[in-house]
Amino acid sequence: MPLVRGSKGPASDGASAPHRAALDSADAESRWTAARALSGQVDAVPALAAALGREPVLRVREAIMTALMRIGDAASVEAILPYLRSQDAAVRGDAIQVLQALPDAIAPFMAPLLSDSDSDVRLLATELARNMKGSEATFLLCGLIEREQHPNVCAAAIDVLTEVGTPQAIPVLERCAERFAATPFLPFAISVAIARISGAEG
Repeated sequence: MPLVRGSKGPASDGASAPHRAALDSADAESRWTAARALSGQVDAVPALAAALGREPVLRVREAIMTALMRIGDAASVEAILPYLRSQDAAVRGDAIQVLQALPDAIAPFMAPLLSDSDSDVRLLATELARNMKGSEATFLLCGLIEREQHPNVCAAAIDVLTEVGTPQAIPVLERCAERFAATPFLPFAISVAIARISGAEG
């Protein structure tokens, strides 16, 4: 799903009304055109969110997600978040890609996502920290690692920290390696992460 971030447009209720109505068209091409026309239109978020929930055509779904991404506000994020729980891997992937493009807008939602009762959601949420500032990502992911019991979730967080982590992560990673000493792949991944982070420090 190629996504190109655009600028947020002003609310324009009158101008966007025909396009919002076209999201209900029986014709997929008309719905796709409408979604593209509503890209960046703040007033269109409720209509786009509703349309996304019922849209069966991949190309149109991608256009709707792109429109929400280009709006990029909290309401847009809230419209995309449920798709992290989709049973369709392609839909989950598209949702992650959209949310990764909105690091500032997703930030207020990160703590609940990283504390979600579903380990799959927590794992996917680690990816959303990848485009955040290193200090912010480190704070969030270290908090997750300190309490996380699922090795795969820890591994996902460690992978992101290897790329964006700051030296503040090193003590947390060392404690994680001790906790999961019986899970060989984790201490190895942690050693790689610490080496990378330490190298960046120097």
